[in-house]
Amino acid sequence: MSTASSAHARPGKEKIAWARAHMPIVAALEHELRPQRPLAGRRIALCIHLEAKTACLALALKELGAEVAVASSNPLSTKDDVVAALDGEVVTHARYGASEAEYTAFLEQVLAIRPHLVLDDGGDLCALLHGKGRDLGGDVIGACEETTTGVVRLRQLARRGQLRFPVVAVNDARMKHLFDNRYGTGQSVWDAIMRATNLLVAGKRVLVVGYGWCGRGIAQRARGLGAEVVVAEVDPVRAAEALLEGFSVASVAEAIICADFVVTATGCTDAVTFEDLLAAKDGAILANAGHFDVEIDVRSLRARAEGRRVRDHVEEFTLPNGRRVYLLAAGRLVNLVAGDGHPAEIMDLSFAVQLLSLVWLAREGEDLAPGVYPVPLEVDDAVARRFLASRGVRIDALTAAQREYLGL
Repeated sequence: MSTASSAHARPGKEKIAWARAHMPIVAALEHELRPQRPLAGRRIALCIHLEAKTACLALALKELGAEVAVASSNPLSTKDDVVAALDGEVVTHARYGASEAEYTAFLEQVLAIRPHLVLDDGGDLCALLHGKGRDLGGDVIGACEETTTGVVRLRQLARRGQLRFPVVAVNDARMKHLFDNRYGTGQSVWDAIMRATNLLVAGKRVLVVGYGWCGRGIAQRARGLGAEVVVAEVDPVRAAEALLEGFSVASVAEAIICADFVVTATGCTDAVTFEDLLAAKDGAILANAGHFDVEIDVRSLRARAEGRRVRDHVEEFTLPNGRRVYLLAAGRLVNLVAGDGHPAEIMDLSFAVQLLSLVWLAREGEDLAPGVYPVPLEVDDAVARRFLASRGVRIDALTAAQREYLGL
């Protein structure tokens, strides 16, 4: 049962139709696989940012035979009109601005279908299935996780020998992190920042904290918008890469003094501490591109600074030293809270990998031991080839002699 008003259904359906029109790979896979119904009889629980593009994935899974229940992975990224549009199509448990207690209750309601397969975004469903919701996971044969944060959590469980079922690390697929994390995050983060602030990026100094695939994309797009970019990174190899890509490299404490924009993308807690913020340039704008709202020390900021809302998704905080900083999207995932998330064409790639990985798990999962598995190579290649075909691109193939020479 949807918690959103049915009055919102029409605009939600329009958004879903627009996204679907720009997601040709998921649409093609749905068309190709529908006669086989490879997910028939399978119950699938999804925890994902609930907006138009993810609705397309949920509906495709239903068309392939699955019983689908969906909750949101972030209360502030939930689009109530999309939730309303899904009502009657799949089971939805979500609303914009849900409290922490409601958020957890929605996850538990989704797991109440006793899923065979789980699609997670950040690892919250899997965390419940290894904790207070353990009794709801008796039928789980496998899961997919599409975020860096979630994969880290699951690998920790696996190292401790506590992981209960096989998990496919969708985030690590080439057709996911090379495109979604870099081009999707890079574009959508700046789209959201500019929409929230209506400020110029060109000529400003941007501090990007973290130079993984998301950080790479954020830094590249900031440079493309005319900003001077400084990267902060704890990994010396990534820091060296950033330097050779032409970015300045410095510590957070050193770079924040002059930064006009500070964007975190580390997947770790306290990437920017309250002590860092005390040294920040007056008027600095803070945004987080990581999954959880722990990368900037928002809790200390709220406890030790005077805050007020000044625009949609923008809060001004006056620090004890009199300087002001501006926090976007409450420190949550800025591109989905203050924007529309990744472009549809990018999510088409990621969700095609998700869809094929779930089909693979439905077929192979019962024979796999608990552990974190890579996306099968054939899945990655199938998505890449469909993407190229959708753009009218042809590529060469190795000859028999070349394959023999390479030992393939």
